[in-house]
Amino acid sequence: MDTDTQRRTFAPDSTQDYGEDPQAVRDTEHYQKEYVRGFVEKWDELIDWDARAQSEGRFFVDILAGRGKKSVLDVATGTGFHSVQLLKNGFDVTSADGAAEMLAMAFQNAADHDLVLKTVHADWRWLNKDVHGKFDAIICLGNSFTHLHDENDRRRALAEFYAALKHDGILIIDQRNYDGILDDGFSTKHKYYYCGDQVTAEPEHVDDSLARFKYTFPDGSEYFLNMFPLRKNYLRGLLEDVGFQQIHTYGDFQQSDGDEETPDFFIHVAEKEYAE
Repeated sequence: MDTDTQRRTFAPDSTQDYGEDPQAVRDTEHYQKEYVRGFVEKWDELIDWDARAQSEGRFFVDILAGRGKKSVLDVATGTGFHSVQLLKNGFDVTSADGAAEMLAMAFQNAADHDLVLKTVHADWRWLNKDVHGKFDAIICLGNSFTHLHDENDRRRALAEFYAALKHDGILIIDQRNYDGILDDGFSTKHKYYYCGDQVTAEPEHVDDSLARFKYTFPDGSEYFLNMFPLRKNYLRGLLEDVGFQQIHTYGDFQQSDGDEETPDFFIHVAEKEYAE
């Protein structure tokens, strides 16, 4: 087998392909090619499940339980961290992802915790075609929404989330603090989300429509993600446009409506039902 043929054969498992100009790749469709098997198999080194569970505490459990929510659709399950945490706390969870490699890893991670995931391979833009029924809550975590590069895709995905929720349902969606990255440059405490202490995750390039992050692992391997840098108030505006009545924003799990000076992440809790 010649070298070129071998590269084509093994690329889906080991090598990301961004072409000759990686910074020009600003396409929603490309995310499935980014999560190659080699990257997915290392993803949990980046997260560090034990450290992340300690840093988050009961934040999501308390928000959901406090509002009496039971059925949860995890639309960006990744390797399954939040699905597993919620299952362990008694929630009825359906786990979806657009990357088949991630779903396979999530299912195995759940099995390692003696749990069985209900998994669905689904694209958010056509979510209700593949995921049926109405849910008390939807979670979209891990900076996942930033994979949508086109505004029409973002609006369509949020409309699909809204439609999949019951009349009093809530959406919990998070994002990196791109305002800070765009305005002041990149810095991170690595305290809450990406807790792996031997892994680095930092931007290689940032402009108003692209945040290209490089992930470097202890064995020297490098992987990249091309993402759209969502500003906090822009995403809040999209949520309002879709129809959510109340939106509470937190900075790094702190309940002060996102007013911290430099949180690593923002978490938006958007409610369909207006309540005093």
